[in-house]
Amino acid sequence: MFFGLAAPLAVSWERDWFRKRPWRAIVFTVLYCGYVIVPYRDEAKPWEALAAAGLVAVGAALLLHLPGTMFVGFSVTTSVTSGRVAASKLGGAVILGFAAIAGIWVAAATTVNLGTQLLLSDRASVMISALLLAVFGGGTLVKAATDPVEREVNSLDPGPAKTMALQLIKSGGRNIGLIERGILFLFLAAGQPEAAALVLAAKALARAPVDHVNHASKYFLVGTLASVLASAVMSMAARTAGGLSAL
Repeated sequence: MFFGLAAPLAVSWERDWFRKRPWRAIVFTVLYCGYVIVPYRDEAKPWEALAAAGLVAVGAALLLHLPGTMFVGFSVTTSVTSGRVAASKLGGAVILGFAAIAGIWVAAATTVNLGTQLLLSDRASVMISALLLAVFGGGTLVKAATDPVEREVNSLDPGPAKTMALQLIKSGGRNIGLIERGILFLFLAAGQPEAAALVLAAKALARAPVDHVNHASKYFLVGTLASVLASAVMSMAARTAGGLSAL
């Protein structure tokens, strides 16, 4: 139910319908959610959840739709006054508030039960802690492994090779490393090393254009190996602590 009700909202958000095609977002959300609850149509809570999803769609459309665009989604030449815009956004915020209350009311028992299980689960605690260690602690390992390469680049004679290598190294980005280690850990902890290998293959393809720059290629190779090592060690440790096989 949760996935089915959240899906049309995610689609509308990605397609930017809440801003540009509000009615399309609302109609799509209601129709799709109606399809989702068909197997449970004899129960009350699915209909309450449908109402909550509809309220979210209406509230988001009121809050986000572009000034100067009518609510049905086509452009108009007359300007929309600031007072109307403010009223529209206030109405959207109020509706979203009601939607949040309705959602909490519908899902309260299940949410509390799930939260209690997660809070008291040793395995969940181990996995979350290991994920944090792999992602953020692994960053320290990556920095220690790549610093010598960066110093080597800085010691090069000034020239195009040094400039290009430094530009490529700086373009790597810390956040990419965080995401990489997080994805690797999740796949390895789930016992799917093949999927983790696909992540590495995708990164290798993305980095292919820098292969001709020796020092930059070396920097990314060392950093990737350090990320893999951190993610693999922590995932194996977490799985072992949770009573699972290491791989």
